[in-house]
Amino acid sequence: MTRGQFDPKGDYKALPDGDKQSQYQEQILLKYGFTDNIELAAQTIYQQNYIKQGNLRAHDAGLGDSLFLLRYCTCHEKEEGWFPDIDGMLQLKVPTGKYQHLDPNKLGTDLNGATSSPGAWTPGIGIDMTKKLKPFILHFDYIYSFPREVRGDGVNSDYANFINSDFSIEYFLTKGFSLMLEANTFWQKDKYQNGTRQPSTGIRSLTISPGIGWANDKIQTEIAYQRVVLGKNTTANDSIVLTLVCSF
Repeated sequence: MTRGQFDPKGDYKALPDGDKQSQYQEQILLKYGFTDNIELAAQTIYQQNYIKQGNLRAHDAGLGDSLFLLRYCTCHEKEEGWFPDIDGMLQLKVPTGKYQHLDPNKLGTDLNGATSSPGAWTPGIGIDMTKKLKPFILHFDYIYSFPREVRGDGVNSDYANFINSDFSIEYFLTKGFSLMLEANTFWQKDKYQNGTRQPSTGIRSLTISPGIGWANDKIQTEIAYQRVVLGKNTTANDSIVLTLVCSF
């Protein structure tokens, strides 16, 4: 649910009284481990967008952008000492979401591509680290992405490279339950259109997410609350996230 918008200066502006904006996403992520060190993952998103602006209402649904991720474990965690699991990552975002030829009567609800680089093929590289310090697990990942130039609606758009990072801490309770707190940051400079920089179009965001989970040998579940607390040129969202992971 969107409660407002952070403008280019980082100031928060709430939605006008009576206006509403919301989105539902269903994500499917499949992972396959070729060896103990190599894993391939693929993710697709189906999303539904709703907007109410004054007396106008709009709704649309469709596929969002898809993601492929290759992960290689360069170092396994040692039981003694501080050295964590370290994974190297190669990522590719595929622009399967709609980003051009939008219907003005749908108020933007038919835009399903990623707002950071709609329509652009976006490779990325990253690192992932995990460390167990009973009863805690610390996790950090950092992905640097570089979108390719894309042409949409007659305009050549060159989106700036961007950084996405996550830090989380998980505390284990009894009987498979755990508590989690995660912080996500996103940083991107201004974009270019037809070779000209578009001032004040860079995107920043900080999202905080507490949650509770339960897991056994085959199933992992989690429910979390996400809130965008700071940002520039980004929507201020409040979200409930339900996660189910099954191992085969």
